[in-house]
Amino acid sequence: MSGPRHALVPRIPAVFAVVRALIARLRRPLVQISGSSCLHPIVAMATAGTISAQAVPAPTPAPAPDVYLASLNVARGAVTVGPPLNITDRVGYDNQPSFSIDGAGIFFTSVRADAQADIYRYDIATKAITRVTNTAPESEYSATPIDAGRAISVIRVERDSAQRLWRVPLDGTAPTVILERIRPVGYHAWADSRTLALFVLGSPNSLQLADVQRGTADTIATGIGRSLHRIPSTQRVSFVRKVGPTEWWIESLDPTTRATTRLARLPEGVEDYAWLPDGSILCGRGSQLLRWSANTGNEWRAIADLASAGIGGITRLAVSGRGDRIAFVAEGRP
Repeated sequence: MSGPRHALVPRIPAVFAVVRALIARLRRPLVQISGSSCLHPIVAMATAGTISAQAVPAPTPAPAPDVYLASLNVARGAVTVGPPLNITDRVGYDNQPSFSIDGAGIFFTSVRADAQADIYRYDIATKAITRVTNTAPESEYSATPIDAGRAISVIRVERDSAQRLWRVPLDGTAPTVILERIRPVGYHAWADSRTLALFVLGSPNSLQLADVQRGTADTIATGIGRSLHRIPSTQRVSFVRKVGPTEWWIESLDPTTRATTRLARLPEGVEDYAWLPDGSILCGRGSQLLRWSANTGNEWRAIADLASAGIGGITRLAVSGRGDRIAFVAEGRP
C-alpha cells in the first residue's frame, strides 16, 4: 500500500527464512506505529544470490498493546484508581479505546486473524466483545460515538490508501463518508455536530478545523501531536503543539474565534492524555497515571502506580462521560 498511512497502522512482522519473504518485506511501505514513523524491520539480506548458513536470531518483538479498564473516584479534589482489568487479554494488537455515550461499553481498534484493523465493542456489564465493522480490505480506526450514540465516526483506510472520515451507523446500515475531499486524516475530535478538529498527515502534520456542512477545512497549526479531545462542558477542543523535540504543550482551540491558548506542558515523551469532567487532565508515563489540575498547583502529580499489576508503557487514555471509569492502553502479552 502506498501513500500516507494512519498514524497507528499496526503490523506485527513474523520472521521469515526464505529469500522471497525477505524481498516481500523489503517492498512493504512506510508505516507509523505509536505515533512515530518507522520502516518494517529487515531480518537478513541475501546478496549475490546466496544466504549465509548461519542462523540469525530473531529480534524480540515488543509486546502488542492491550486495553485496560479501571474505576475512577474523584472526591474532594483527589482521584482514586481501582484495580485494572485487561479487557483484551490476547496476543495481538488492541488500541484506541473510547467510551460509548452511555458509558456501558468501550469501542476499540483490533487486528485479528484477517490482519485488518476493525472496530470492536466491549460490554462492561457482560464482558462480551462484539465486532462492529468487518470491511476487509479496508480498515477503521479511532472510533468516536456520535449522533446520540446511534453511530460512530471513524478514520477509514480505503482500498486506494485514502484516509478519510466516515460515519458508521450502529444499526448495520451502510457507512457514509463525512468529509469527502479532506485527506489523509489521522485523528479527529468533534467540537459540535458540525465542527471538527482534524489531525491531517503531512510534512509537517497539521491541525485543521473542518466544517461538515461545507466539506471544507482550514489549517490552524502545524507540528501537532495525535491526541485531540473535546474539552468537557465546552465547545473547545484541545490538541498537542510540539514546540521542540521534548517540549510539548496541551493547548485549547476556540472554533469560533480560532484562538489558541496554552494550558499545560506535558511530561517529556508523553503525548496522550484525557480530560476528567472537572477540567483536570490525566496522562500515563510508564506504569504511572498522572493528573494535572489548574486548581492544585498547575503541575503533574502521580495518582496511581500500576506496576504491581504488571502494567507498563501506558499510552492512550479515555475517561467515561461521568468520570467514573478510565480505559487506557498499555503493554500486553509479548
